[in-house]
Amino acid sequence: MEEPDSQDPTQEDVPTENIFIAPSIHEADILAGVSYSHHSPIPQLINEDLASIECVLGVDEAGRGPVLGPMVYGLLYLPLTQHTTLLAQTHHFDDSKVLKPQVRSNLMQAICTPGTDLFQNCGWATRVMSARDIAAGMLKPAGVYNLNAQAMDATIQLIKDVFAQGVNVKEIYIDTIGKADVYQKKLERIFPTTMITVAEKADSLYPCVSAASVCAKVTRDAALEVSHQTYSSSDTPADEAKAGGADAWGTGYPSSAKTVNWLKEHMDPLFGWGNECRMSWGTAKDMLEAKGNGIKVEWPDVNDDEQARRMTDFYITTSAMEVDDEPDDELATWYGKPVPASTL
Repeated sequence: MEEPDSQDPTQEDVPTENIFIAPSIHEADILAGVSYSHHSPIPQLINEDLASIECVLGVDEAGRGPVLGPMVYGLLYLPLTQHTTLLAQTHHFDDSKVLKPQVRSNLMQAICTPGTDLFQNCGWATRVMSARDIAAGMLKPAGVYNLNAQAMDATIQLIKDVFAQGVNVKEIYIDTIGKADVYQKKLERIFPTTMITVAEKADSLYPCVSAASVCAKVTRDAALEVSHQTYSSSDTPADEAKAGGADAWGTGYPSSAKTVNWLKEHMDPLFGWGNECRMSWGTAKDMLEAKGNGIKVEWPDVNDDEQARRMTDFYITTSAMEVDDEPDDELATWYGKPVPASTL
């Protein structure tokens, strides 16, 4: 499976110090390779009058193309009346890729800190899609669950969760996946009472999408630091950052020399890498399959007539077991021993 097209990886800088660890970082799930969602509490100003306060909501992702680390979807909503004034004019949100790491970290910290205007007006959520789960979907032998489908499902579920909380969302803005018009029509069928705009570069056009991109990017950066702890003696993400942290594996993109070198140096010849690696990416598969790198495992052909068995062939009586003195064939008797014809 080839890596999907994504933004220029040179813009995907990874901070190595002063990393803000947002509440969206669930360390146990990240280390276990489990995908999960995190929702902030509904802002008090919105919660006081849920039905009448009309909100705008934006969605964006971070980490679509890397071979290492999760893909994270971020969502942010706030009152329509605050959309431009608070996000664009007061705090100067922009596409997270063009913001300095410390700037976007500070913005995320403000979103999460009680008493700030961002905390009081903005609700947010993230969906951390683990590298393990992404690869498992893309490597299914049948009914492949491709990256676009996984991304759309994550987006739709995040939005549904916000509606389920009673938030009065009137406008939705989303950075596109694939063709914008096709994606928009799909979302309009699911959320028919809401004005929906799907556009390329939405993270630089609509402040709520810019803010969502910051939520996604800061969460992914911290998730990378947590993942890298398994390869370091540092006790915390902050200590890990000071020691080099996830910068040791670069941006996580296949085009990063640091990333490729890290993959080569940390590859197990049988299992490859841990939960931080998307095994479905061509970069990882090519390394494992290259001559002399990985251990080749051959599986029996289940369609081979000599190997084929009916399930009823493995139903055996005690008496039949007593007269069967032939040595076991481990694969042929995987589910039990065939029933001799004389016992049927």
